[in-house]
Amino acid sequence: MAETLLFNALRQATDEEMSRDERVFVLGEDVGHYGGSYKVTKDLCKKYGDLRILDTPIAENSFTGMAIGAAMTGLRPIIEGMNMGFLLLAFNQIANNAGMLRYTSGGNFKIPVVIRGPGGVGRQLGAEHSQRLEAYFHAVPGLKIVACSTPYNAKGLLKAAIRDENPVLFFEHVLLYNLKEDIPDEEYVLPLDRAELVRPGKDVTLLTYSRMRHHCVQAAKQLEAEGYDPEIIDLLSLKPFDMETIVKSITKTHRVIIVEECMKTGGIGAELVALINEQIFDELDAPVVRLSSQDIPTPYNGGLEKLTIVQPAQIVESVKHIVG
Repeated sequence: MAETLLFNALRQATDEEMSRDERVFVLGEDVGHYGGSYKVTKDLCKKYGDLRILDTPIAENSFTGMAIGAAMTGLRPIIEGMNMGFLLLAFNQIANNAGMLRYTSGGNFKIPVVIRGPGGVGRQLGAEHSQRLEAYFHAVPGLKIVACSTPYNAKGLLKAAIRDENPVLFFEHVLLYNLKEDIPDEEYVLPLDRAELVRPGKDVTLLTYSRMRHHCVQAAKQLEAEGYDPEIIDLLSLKPFDMETIVKSITKTHRVIIVEECMKTGGIGAELVALINEQIFDELDAPVVRLSSQDIPTPYNGGLEKLTIVQPAQIVESVKHIVG
């Protein structure tokens, strides 16, 4: 075991998969000699050269389309978005091409492409750099969507995403890159479609992902001291959801709070509420609670920015209210 920062865990995963499979390459803005905005590709161009760590122009639609074409012809590209909000410029390529080509070609083409990069509300990055795009892409057929939250799952999930034969959107949070954790020295790969039980409990199920996992853990410490016993599940896979794990937890606790950084309207939580009501409504002892970001562009002002997203105190209050 070795203590590793999250951005280094992602770098290790990329390095290991590039060494393992010469078809894997990285492309994006400043991924080469600069090493990426958050240093996920630092020094990899020295090892693999400029054609496998490929610096691109500032043209997300162009290099995303190029990567999808490369995937169709047998390569395994990793697209780094300098900021995930910029990938809205490539929405057509991701939705109409990456998501659909395997189906519309009758299975003649596979699209093994990973689209990864930083997103979420940082520290005063402004509205256009504080995007959470998971819900934007959730309705697109053919995509898998993953949100890592720790160095351990970041490495294991990225390796799995690179090996997958389908397009994977891989969301990282801008405030988690310097998170530290001991991860194994030996190789490991995690399944892309399974949630993680972070903390077992019996009073209420907290469904969460990305940075909000850590807010839930922080809230749970206070709740435990006051005699409450919440169960925390990190979704990890946002498409498809691991409904087996979710249903098992709700069957035990009979109460659910969804904690997300996504916007409330049309968000990941909205889809979860629908699925829970469809599949396991009779197990609920209370309506499902959604704790989501405010439906406004993220303010630049630090105090206002903090007010737009869920804080641990709100989670504590909601657990006390729903458990009674």
